[in-house]
Amino acid sequence: MKILITGATGLVGSELVKLCLAKNYTVHYLTTSKTKIVNKSNYKGFYWNPSTQEIDENCLIGIDNIINLAGASISKKWTASHKKAILNSRIDSLRLIHQLLSKNKHSVKLLCSASALGIYPSSLTKKYDESYEGISSSFLGKVVDAWENAIDSFQSLGLKISKIRIGIVLSKDGGALAEMIKPIKLGVGASLGSGKQWQSWIHITDLANMFLFVLEQQLSGIYNAASSKPVTNSKMTEVIANQLNKPFFLPNVPAFMMKLILGEMSAIVLESQYLKNDKIKNEGFEFEYDTVKNALNNCLN
Repeated sequence: MKILITGATGLVGSELVKLCLAKNYTVHYLTTSKTKIVNKSNYKGFYWNPSTQEIDENCLIGIDNIINLAGASISKKWTASHKKAILNSRIDSLRLIHQLLSKNKHSVKLLCSASALGIYPSSLTKKYDESYEGISSSFLGKVVDAWENAIDSFQSLGLKISKIRIGIVLSKDGGALAEMIKPIKLGVGASLGSGKQWQSWIHITDLANMFLFVLEQQLSGIYNAASSKPVTNSKMTEVIANQLNKPFFLPNVPAFMMKLILGEMSAIVLESQYLKNDKIKNEGFEFEYDTVKNALNNCLN
């Protein structure tokens, strides 16, 4: 299999590339940094710049499938300019790939794109599967809605489309977990807001394997990328503290305090989404890390 990956040098992309090469798949990747371009027989980089709609058309040669992970981080402060970057980076990158495919002969069969759990409205009681059609009115909800609409546009090119709605990614190499453990390592770990909000999470290895599974099985549609056992914010914090042998006894940090500190960005830690994953499991996918204790033990030890 020959795969074109956007966002290949990021947290998830790096794990995905590692798995692809272990399976002897050939990877072409797009990068905005010419210093990150590598030219090997099974791993080749190509320059692109979605903001200026510039791309090296040679990236398409021999490609069977595309995995799209491109998009600015939501973990940086949500200034007006960065909020614009969060949205535009996702839309511009897909628009550029769409133009590339529409103007060139190619053998691409499937586009599998990252999406996010933020499309689901915050709820302490609902359990979301992929058939839910409501969209969160939050900033992230609007971003993911626009993102998925851009993904759907590839159907006009005759491609199969898959959307992977990703939960909180747990990895030993950074990302959300690195931010979670900072206060806990200092001995000041505490639940955030009510602590009752659901956090749907997935181990990075399972996420990378899910992307490859979708490609290998040529699956189309929407799939929730989350373990079978979401946990509350309080439980997540408690398990991390236990893994690090740190205390967990402080009172909750009130929601209003989080909003004062983080502003609108506080939605990342205060919103509650419980994702169900029966759809991907019914296709035959098996999770290696399906309890938060096992996942965190792998990431933190």
